[in-house]
Amino acid sequence: MTDFYPEGWLIDTLSNKLAMQNPSTLAQASHEEKILESRALVCDGDHNLIVDLGCMKGIINREDGAIGIKEGLVRDIAVISRVNRPVCFIVKGFKKDKKGRTYAVLSRKDAQTKCMNQYVKDKKVGDVIKAKVTHLEPFGAFVDIGCGIVSFLPIDTISISRIEHPRERFSIGMDIKAIVKSIENDRISLTHKELLGSWEENIESFSVGETVAGIVRSIEEYGVFIELAPNLAGLAEPKEGIRPGQQASVYIKNIIPSRMKIKLIIIDTFDYDYKPTQPKYFFKEDHMDKFIYSPQNSDRLIETIFTKEDEDFNPASTEKELTYT
Repeated sequence: MTDFYPEGWLIDTLSNKLAMQNPSTLAQASHEEKILESRALVCDGDHNLIVDLGCMKGIINREDGAIGIKEGLVRDIAVISRVNRPVCFIVKGFKKDKKGRTYAVLSRKDAQTKCMNQYVKDKKVGDVIKAKVTHLEPFGAFVDIGCGIVSFLPIDTISISRIEHPRERFSIGMDIKAIVKSIENDRISLTHKELLGSWEENIESFSVGETVAGIVRSIEEYGVFIELAPNLAGLAEPKEGIRPGQQASVYIKNIIPSRMKIKLIIIDTFDYDYKPTQPKYFFKEDHMDKFIYSPQNSDRLIETIFTKEDEDFNPASTEKELTYT
């Protein structure tokens, strides 16, 4: 069975390098319709990509640059933006240029189609998949889920702790995991926060009496929310002269699991230009049916349900918070 990965994962693998070792091995890869990767060097005036294969030059014609280019459903920027980046492709054949030199005819679209038919279409709501961050916007992150096929992570699905911009969690090119949240017309929407652990899993790293690092997330009249981890925040007493986004040193005054409360005292705050770090994932399996964020003894139930036998079940609206009286 063929494995499918975001672009950039195959380029330095031994099997990929061996396939492009010489014209003979490249011809064998063409016969097997093997998905390969190499770096795009140039996008010419007709928006054809010139690819360095090592043993010869490869050309991805504009219409073979991505699914939807030919039909006008995808803009040419999807091809132009691949310059100086790894691109996946299937070798369709070989031709000679005007000087008699052999070059390979490549298709990124065929690689994406193979990925779509043999991988993406088999995904179910709740499946955990590998992804690579390709683009960040204030409203969310776009990620490559295989062969340059793009999916979307809305900002409110990135973590439990609220953020102003996805760049606070991710950087371009970062390899992450995500969960399939909904599927509509072969388009997959993703969520991420359920992989970052429940309240109980996160609080295990903290104890009353400790002074720890945090990030100021929001300032309210009744207190200051301090993020201790992407899926964990506490409330500190108000303090003048602080701003959202600052680093903070906070003293843990109390932890109340039944109310999911962490009482903090701000010791100090300061400005610091931090960079996102690789997410820490608590969930290690390939599929999640349900995520329960709240502790067992909590008076609130916060959960995400990914699968249900009810035919009318809408996985895109399963996250709910229930308060028990």
